[in-house]
Amino acid sequence: MTTVDDAKAMARRLRAALEARGLAASHSDALEFVAAQLGHRDWNAASAALAQAGAESPRFTESIPVLRSLDEAKCRAFYCGFLGFAVDFEHRFAPHLPLYLGLVRGPVKLHLSEHRGDAVTGSALFVWMAGVEDYRRELASRGGFTVPEIADQPWGREIGIVDPFGNRLRFCERPAGD
Repeated sequence: MTTVDDAKAMARRLRAALEARGLAASHSDALEFVAAQLGHRDWNAASAALAQAGAESPRFTESIPVLRSLDEAKCRAFYCGFLGFAVDFEHRFAPHLPLYLGLVRGPVKLHLSEHRGDAVTGSALFVWMAGVEDYRRELASRGGFTVPEIADQPWGREIGIVDPFGNRLRFCERPAGD
């Protein structure tokens, strides 16, 4: 969904592109052009409609799964050492209390929690990816954990891995052409 800020940014880019071609346009003109492109009669109508749409509808921006961890050392060895995730953040309410760990690899974010109420062991996580064969070779080169073969499924080529806590992680590459 386009927001008022998105539309204003579009107008700035349009104005800059026009000026680069030797065509003069005021910011007001650029806003009117963007409004027309978005299907509104003028900038005032576009601004009101975009503001109202943004205020009325929820806008989800990210989802981060939380998996249960039972042992910090095993968690780090598996997720960082083996799967190649990096620590994004760590949190404990006090030094002797359970760890809540944020991990990241590219656009994928995971949270691992030792807190009993946050998640249960045996959860499943599905990650779309590209380069599943390269990832399997990377995992095999690290050793320390079993790396299953790639399974050809109707939805793609998939590696299914179980972490030390019984959580199932499925890394899948879409079939060619999808």
